[in-house]
Amino acid sequence: MYLKETTFSHAIQDGLRQSMELDKNVYVFGQLVNYQSGVFGSTTNLVKEFGKDRVQDFPVAESLMTSMSIGLSLEMKKKIVLVHHRIDFMLYSMDAIVNWMSLWKFKSVRDTSLSITIRAIVGKGWGQGPQHSKSFHSWFANLPGIRVAIPSNPYDAKGLLIESIFSKIPTIIIEHRSLYNDSQKIPLEPYRLDFGKANIVRKGKNITIIAIGYLNKLIPGVCDYFKKNYKTEIEHIDIRSLYPLDKKTLIRSAKKTKKVLVLDPSWKSYGASGEIVAIIKETLKDEKLFIDRLCYPDSHTPMSQALEEKYYLNENDIITKIKGMIKK
Repeated sequence: MYLKETTFSHAIQDGLRQSMELDKNVYVFGQLVNYQSGVFGSTTNLVKEFGKDRVQDFPVAESLMTSMSIGLSLEMKKKIVLVHHRIDFMLYSMDAIVNWMSLWKFKSVRDTSLSITIRAIVGKGWGQGPQHSKSFHSWFANLPGIRVAIPSNPYDAKGLLIESIFSKIPTIIIEHRSLYNDSQKIPLEPYRLDFGKANIVRKGKNITIIAIGYLNKLIPGVCDYFKKNYKTEIEHIDIRSLYPLDKKTLIRSAKKTKKVLVLDPSWKSYGASGEIVAIIKETLKDEKLFIDRLCYPDSHTPMSQALEEKYYLNENDIITKIKGMIKK
């Protein structure tokens, strides 16, 4: 297997290009997808290779673009990839997603399905502010009929994307803007990753950290810190997909370490972290466990850089929390 150092954005580009080479029915739609720079580099040169029919720019009409993809998938048997530059404005598509896309297979008694992948981007940094940086993964994971993936590295981004494109299950892949320049050695050839299978990034026996999305970037340094200074071995789990969720892996780890910290890049109230805590506690109700979580404040993202730094989680927040857990 040949490996190549690849950024997160180029891993997505590779996944799109290879999928379009494998199947002429793969189409890409979205604002600026056919521009030279592409969408943060993730669609660069695709229009040159596959033409304007298969790689189409789209007006600022999120609802129309999403609704049109349903018809193309149903009537013309196309495999559609939609690029929503910001998940905030994808909300204009909620009727198409909630009332049509998610339940089409249910309404058709599994007779027909939709091959639609939505790439939804979450902003962070340089003054993105409250209208370009909201995290809605918990909202969509609550919706039956939609898969939700949150890749944290180039390997997962490419594998989950290709798997989604060639499945017949509508999928939302949430991409964090802060990841696009991260690099990693990944296979050059196409590959697919199963949804609902978490990645045990690092094994440990004392504490479990369950992280969602880009927060996985913060964990390696935290693990090294506690191993060096406290002789504490942390088990690091990247969930990869929120729906379906790999409950067995999370429960197995919690049962082993007895101490669990959930990191969720979203608001604390009614979110994914609460669901993960409930799953573990309800399953291991006879076990003596300590479970805690770190999330965003129940407030919108400030635009000021100084306030933004206080709003988002960092390594020190995690280290402080774990120090408290060690004493329990």
